[in-house]
Amino acid sequence: MSDLSDAIASANGTVTRTEVAPPLRERCEALGIDWLDKAPAADDEAVDLLDADVAVRLRAVPIGLSGRRLTVAMADPTDLASVDELAAMTAHAIRRVGIEGAAFAELMRSAYGTTAARMAQSLADDGGLATPEAEHNLDAIEADDVHRMAEQPTLINLVNLLLLEAIQSRASDVHIEPFESELRVKYRIDGVLVSQQSPPKHLQAALIGRVKIMANMNIAERYVPQDGHITLRFEGRKVDIRVSTVPTLYGESVVMRLLDKSSLPLDLVSLGMSERHRELIDRMIAKPHGLVLVTGPTGSGKTTSLYAALSKLYDPRKKIITIEDPVEYELEGINQIPVNPKRGLTFATGLRAILRQDPDVVFVGEIRDAETVDIAIRSALTGHLIFSTLHTNDAISSIGRLVDMGAEPFLVASVVEGLMAQRLGRRICPKCAVRRPMPEETAVRLTERELAAFGGEITIGEGCEECGGSGFKGRMGFFEVIRIGGPLRAAIAANRPVIELKSILGDDYITMRRDGIEKAAAGLTTVDEVLRATQDVDELE
Repeated sequence: MSDLSDAIASANGTVTRTEVAPPLRERCEALGIDWLDKAPAADDEAVDLLDADVAVRLRAVPIGLSGRRLTVAMADPTDLASVDELAAMTAHAIRRVGIEGAAFAELMRSAYGTTAARMAQSLADDGGLATPEAEHNLDAIEADDVHRMAEQPTLINLVNLLLLEAIQSRASDVHIEPFESELRVKYRIDGVLVSQQSPPKHLQAALIGRVKIMANMNIAERYVPQDGHITLRFEGRKVDIRVSTVPTLYGESVVMRLLDKSSLPLDLVSLGMSERHRELIDRMIAKPHGLVLVTGPTGSGKTTSLYAALSKLYDPRKKIITIEDPVEYELEGINQIPVNPKRGLTFATGLRAILRQDPDVVFVGEIRDAETVDIAIRSALTGHLIFSTLHTNDAISSIGRLVDMGAEPFLVASVVEGLMAQRLGRRICPKCAVRRPMPEETAVRLTERELAAFGGEITIGEGCEECGGSGFKGRMGFFEVIRIGGPLRAAIAANRPVIELKSILGDDYITMRRDGIEKAAAGLTTVDEVLRATQDVDELE
């Protein structure tokens, strides 16, 4: 979103009086905490005691100051951890008051009506953070100067605010891209990059330097790729940020991937999987041994789906171990191992070690080479249930991929119990969804069978405050699931080509495109989203 106040309003748009305010208000009254229905006028002296990024993170706005007592309006005044942090940061005794959600958004807007872009512009106007030649000659800046600039309190606040805006906007990634005459910032929201107002070019070294310091990277090294990690606390929850930098013609390109465990849907229903597909998955993961593969390109949600399956499978009586590169989310009760090639811990060596731990279920983050394929297949043959991922266009192509990596077809046929492929598409925002006649340009892209499911109308999102005007909010999966049965197993053992394997798939097979079209017809997503996500997957008629 272009304005932090809009982001705050959007985030609090889900906190309505009907849904949350009454119980919170009752708790406040029981604790003797005053409650505000309207946004009060905030005292400037009180507001100055708390930086904007901290106010957004703690969801608190100082509104009055009396001696050493600071009155603070809080979205959740029962959050004692935030109260303690406020007291420590402001060096004042805190008097907390509750406030209704919409009123809090209005108060935040009036007290801290700023955005990361405006703060960046303010820094640019101040000068002081970089020399004029820095805009065109980044090599002229010494590492010590970058460190000095990156430690400026105002720049620290800028980077913090940039990350907080991204979290408020439900972004999965933050991209900082340097070009010859500008520095671009983009958020990936629901799988689509959205450009933000760009900071001035001459802040590039300081801004990227600050990110690298936060991620424990070497700020003096600008010509080799680096990886790092940042952990933030936001509204009482932990957000892990994976940071990657690569050198480009005009400086380092930075991508920060936001991993918010609280937003991870750990059930197959939340992922958008139909009941028909969930039943097939349940039958696969109920097997005591075998190999289950999830396929798709990078960023298609493969790991999330497998996390959901592991959570469904979790039982204290079972030993479940994962080996991942990296561990994206921590799963309670499951042993997770991060790959560390520098220390000799690869998928293959890690999988060997895991098998000596007497596991019942093993999740291998990705099958990349012949050695890992061989160990995974032999593990499945010796009584283990193995989950893993592959990069293929559709589910059935993973059979050929395994054989291509050196696996014997008769062994593949013996161990593979199920295959799933998936893509992600955006969900229509339920607040602004409307029915419209199907445009001709959409109709010509569909088959007669697909057109019949729509009845001449489609659902679209008009755009509202809740979805930031995009018409979409969140994402869902388009799936195809194949359960390996007798005829298909025999064909795999005979090393039949993929086209023949497709011809003998059972009646329970539904292509990704068909799954997506059914969801579009139900008003959950749009036809354009389905065709965009599944355009490289052939429809099996």
